Amino acid sequence: MRSAARFSTSRRAISINCSRLMGPPAAAGRTPDCTQRGRQRRRLRLMATVDVLLHGFSFSTNQGRPAFCSVTLVESEGRLILVDPAHVGRRRELSLALEQRGLTEADIDAVVLTHAHWDHAQNFDRFPEAPVLLHPRERSYASSPHENDWATPYWTGLALETHQLQEVAEGDEIAPGVRVIELPGHSVGSIGLVAETAAGTALVSGDAVHSSWVLESRQPPIVFGSLTQARESVAKGLSAAENIYPGHDRPFRVVDGQADYLEPFALTITNLEPDREGLRFEAVPPSTWIMPGAAP
Repeated sequence: MRSAARFSTSRRAISINCSRLMGPPAAAGRTPDCTQRGRQRRRLRLMATVDVLLHGFSFSTNQGRPAFCSVTLVESEGRLILVDPAHVGRRRELSLALEQRGLTEADIDAVVLTHAHWDHAQNFDRFPEAPVLLHPRERSYASSPHENDWATPYWTGLALETHQLQEVAEGDEIAPGVRVIELPGHSVGSIGLVAETAAGTALVSGDAVHSSWVLESRQPPIVFGSLTQARESVAKGLSAAENIYPGHDRPFRVVDGQADYLEPFALTITNLEPDREGLRFEAVPPSTWIMPGAAP
């Protein structure tokens, strides 16, 4: 077995555990050392890079939510970290995005769940050799979600606990220049990653910074955890980095209070003619849905 790769930093360095955890969840907790599969595989880089594999979108319909979250690849010194693998409806697209970069699911060293909602988490099982990193509160909640939480099916925790899990928290450095930031509110244990890149500090935020919509609202459009915490996390997230990689939007910078997008919008809808009778497009004003029973 290859030895763990640790890094000397001012923050607590996390060794990604690449061996399957044994024993009950209570005994798992924060696992110690890990094997590193990626260090010799790819060229070392001096700074982290952030690459959007699949863009997130925030549109909805009167027939339900497509729920396309952003899927992001963070690389630091040969270590590949996939953030939010999305839902099963995007499995093929995820595999194709990796293939276009000369990668497969087996090349991923760790999967980070910013939170355990179905649209962000379902495809974790596509990475059986990579540990899943998440916040302990999110892990605990996923095993006993609120009855009004339609984004966390009751089986979420059961599914996650079949995998190798590692708990992470504020300030944990999971790769050189890549650390965890706690952003609760949208969910009880939402997290993000802050990465130091050549283009400046980047935040991969999950739904804490849902989209550029929060620049106006200062809160996410959906809250399952706490509205107060959600507002605080929007402010914390926006102040943590120059480049924001939101949960359901293209990456952007904030310039004079407005979103300056870093990548173009691109979405193709097939099998639906734009002049189809009954097809309508509506622009709705910002609003926030708060789960009944959520904390203030």
